[in-house]
Amino acid sequence: MFGGPVSLRQPIPGSAPPPGCPAHTTGTGQIGDYRASELRRLHELDDPLRAYEELRAQYGPVAPVLLHGDLPAWIVLGYREILEVMRNPATFSKDSRRWTAFRERKVAAESPLMPMIGWQPLCVFADGREHSRLREAVVDGLAQFNRRGMRRYVARYTQELVSTFGPLGTADLVRDYAEPLPMLVVSHLLGVRPEDGPTLVEPTLDLMRGSPTAAESNQVVTQVLQDMVARKKKEPGSDLASRLIAHESGLTEAEIVEHLRLTLIAAHQGTVNLLAHTLRLLLTDQRFRGSLSGGTMTLPDALEQVMWDTPSIGVVPGPWATRDVILGSQEIREGDMLLLCIAAGNRDPEQRPDLSQPLYGNRSHLALGSGPHECPGGDIGRAIADTGIEELTALLPDINLTIPGDAIPITAGWLASRPASLPVHFTPRPAAASVTRASAQASPAPHSTDQADQSSPQQGRPWSRMRSALTKS
Repeated sequence: MFGGPVSLRQPIPGSAPPPGCPAHTTGTGQIGDYRASELRRLHELDDPLRAYEELRAQYGPVAPVLLHGDLPAWIVLGYREILEVMRNPATFSKDSRRWTAFRERKVAAESPLMPMIGWQPLCVFADGREHSRLREAVVDGLAQFNRRGMRRYVARYTQELVSTFGPLGTADLVRDYAEPLPMLVVSHLLGVRPEDGPTLVEPTLDLMRGSPTAAESNQVVTQVLQDMVARKKKEPGSDLASRLIAHESGLTEAEIVEHLRLTLIAAHQGTVNLLAHTLRLLLTDQRFRGSLSGGTMTLPDALEQVMWDTPSIGVVPGPWATRDVILGSQEIREGDMLLLCIAAGNRDPEQRPDLSQPLYGNRSHLALGSGPHECPGGDIGRAIADTGIEELTALLPDINLTIPGDAIPITAGWLASRPASLPVHFTPRPAAASVTRASAQASPAPHSTDQADQSSPQQGRPWSRMRSALTKS
């Protein structure tokens, strides 16, 4: 969840030609033995999953495609090939400055690619010792958070959100729940003041959309984080910002702010998508309704199934080849850009010959990556989604869609897609009644020294109540 592409500040000087430079050309003519005129534009695909399978049938596990500006790249579709790339940083570097198109100054400064691949001094663009130094600080900072402690925060914020729409009997579970909940939790873990958390939801989503207001949104997010770091230097606490400030890796203030933004945006976006996809699955998929009624499907199983079928990030841009190499029968040249197609890799027929078969308890999907850049926050994302859905269905056990499942609108991009909205109806619930067992408790910081959650595993059983509601609808 934290390892996917994120929208960052403007790249540092030297990573792209200046505006007005005559090097602002498009396209490079060909990649390998393929001319640009023969290739598909990845950002113009109407049905990405179908297109991935057509590319796999035509080219095999690695296929040539075009990006914005008709810049060529290789999209890696095979499960085994994606793992090979992820686990071999010596041959496949995360340093985007290696890209031939950058070195030949063929990427415009205003290119939509820049927010995702313009180099920054972050662990996601680093290799070797520098990567280890930066990543270690983030991993250590995230490791202090206890899953059981986080459950209390998720429950509390769920109560607050449901109190705003519960009395109405209707809601959009994307806009009203899936989008704000992860930000409230993640911003708290970072050390953001409670009153600032809600103000970051829309700017963060705007950054990922790459809209004309993205720069302004970036300033909002940056200012909040800079103010927080200044405050935490004087008043440290049990949060990620304080841990990064004090970490023995010796991060600069700029590195601290950049990695806080990286964590905030990646964790929020990934968890929003996971929540939205899982809620859609539970509300529409008869296969899972049947499993639920039979008692064989658990919520953790559903989350893993979603990470197989609809990963939060469908395409991860980068890495870049450090030498000429053969991958999936294709001749990859030094400086070529690769795109790791997680959505296609998870559907590789060599791994999943029958996509209709559920994968209960199977965590070997590619959604969280592998190798040195494996997502360090996967358990946090799972905890937010797992607890969030349990608490939501405990408060509103008779949720049903107000539109047919096949009419759910989808927000799609070249990197990811998710339900744009999930309009539902339910029995109105008075705001005063929206109290969960967890939110009724005191809420200590979700630190690793917290006492274990003493709630009985049989207490509440919100998931069981939703099973009953789903099978009756």
